[in-house]
Amino acid sequence: MSKRIAILGAGPSGLAQLRAFESARRAGAEVPEIVCYEKQSDLGGMWNYTWRTGLDAYGEPVHGSMYRYLWSNGPKECLEFADYGFEEHFGRPIPSYPPREVLRDYIMGRIERWGLREQIRFNTAVQWVEYSDASGRFSVTVRDVVKDELATEEFDHVIVATGHFSTPNVPYFEGLEHFPGRVLHAHDFRDACEFQGKDLLLVGSSYSAEDIGTQCHKYGARSVTFSYRSAPMGYDWPDAFEERPLLLRVEGNTAHFRDGSSREVDAIILCTGYQHHFPFLPDGLTLRTRNRLYPADLYKGVFWIDNPKLVYLGMQDQYYTFNMFDAQAWYARDVIMGRLELPPVAGMRADSLAWLAREEAAASADDEIDFQAAYTRDLVDCTDYPEFDIEGMGALFKQWMQHKREDILGYRDRSYPSTVTGTRAPVHHTPWMEAMDDSMEAFLNQPEALRKSA
Repeated sequence: MSKRIAILGAGPSGLAQLRAFESARRAGAEVPEIVCYEKQSDLGGMWNYTWRTGLDAYGEPVHGSMYRYLWSNGPKECLEFADYGFEEHFGRPIPSYPPREVLRDYIMGRIERWGLREQIRFNTAVQWVEYSDASGRFSVTVRDVVKDELATEEFDHVIVATGHFSTPNVPYFEGLEHFPGRVLHAHDFRDACEFQGKDLLLVGSSYSAEDIGTQCHKYGARSVTFSYRSAPMGYDWPDAFEERPLLLRVEGNTAHFRDGSSREVDAIILCTGYQHHFPFLPDGLTLRTRNRLYPADLYKGVFWIDNPKLVYLGMQDQYYTFNMFDAQAWYARDVIMGRLELPPVAGMRADSLAWLAREEAAASADDEIDFQAAYTRDLVDCTDYPEFDIEGMGALFKQWMQHKREDILGYRDRSYPSTVTGTRAPVHHTPWMEAMDDSMEAFLNQPEALRKSA
């Protein structure tokens, strides 16, 4: 009997795993039977936008943290699939910073091209996963959310690809229960237009705070104040922005900060990160980690060392994204299919500890980029995943960070060369701060004057 594989989630990581097995099948290999469970009604994971927050129509926690006007906050050239480039998908080069609808179309295009949708069971939420030492197999219990029916199936391997940007980390600050304005976590942020004319306080100093804050400014917020725990972001902010130390308490509309200063605010957005949360797994199979480049207890950042039949994809803090997920998926596929052999538990743990020590030695963002490039290279070199310029992408990441330091509101107006084709992206027809229409049609519709001058 051939192996059965359960993939939990049809976002970028789960789709990478589907594509990896399909690549082997098309090369003539016999691949396992695969079932991919997805609780949403379509593939795409976090790239599916919904107006809903809290619970969905079936009582399941809303997975997505996607907001209406999100644009890529890193160059698309750093997340390009090695086997399916942006030029191949769109038929021509496109600018380096696409909005969400364009990126989602690209992600889905690869899956549609290879006909993988039939392996996905939509509207199916995973309830519980259990491993039997006696049978050596997993029992996966799922709920058809439309029919409200439970079913259990057995699998030889389970691949957890549910992401880790869905369960908010929500700290408490004194006085929030009496704050007269809106308080929300970034997970529930949907539309910057809601905050037009408002004085905003964003608690946090990482990517979500930076992106939501600049977006709200773009769509008319009166002022944006960032509150940081350890260090300010330190960009050359325009006059409407400021950074303050950690929020201590709120009294009415007045926010009080650790340095003794205060600020009147109309709304508070908690950009305080996410938890790795796997309520469908028993204790002995649950990954417990903070957001880091190399989670502990995973061999090659993928295999659960205590039971390597369980695989985790995409659980790292990320510079590299889609192509790193591919690298992990190809490696996991080759282990499952017997092409690569795992070392004994002691060897897996020693390898993991070596990577952890290497991560902890990283002293700067450039070091972190180099670390993740080396990690991705380590995986790619062991499989037949198409070669791509991993180190060149790292150099682009470093350029991107410099461009943000130079102009936090204008870095998306830059363009970069593809590390797959070498073609430099065209400059977008409208500066990001002026591009209020984020639809795919508007983004791809290059004005006649620009076409003639190109």
